[in-house]
Amino acid sequence: MGFAETFKALSDPTRREILNLLKSGPLTAGEIVDQFDMTGASISHHLSVLKNAGAIDDEKKGKFIYYYLNSSVLDDVLNWLLSLKGGTTDEK
Repeated sequence: MGFAETFKALSDPTRREILNLLKSGPLTAGEIVDQFDMTGASISHHLSVLKNAGAIDDEKKGKFIYYYLNSSVLDDVLNWLLSLKGGTTDEK
């Protein structure tokens, strides 16, 4: 996964809202769909883009698939952005 996929995933407001929902903990696709005024197929597409970018992961538990935030990819993006600003706190 590269930054291009991550930035593409983050460019959409629906996907950013999904990430906001998942920061509180794992949710099923149905729980995510309930938060939006769009079809399950549309949310499924957004979840797929986020998963392909590495921003979320999923885990099957029983008959449900739970989606959760993968903060390591977001940490990589944040660290890269901070390095553009003049370095992290370790660098001068």
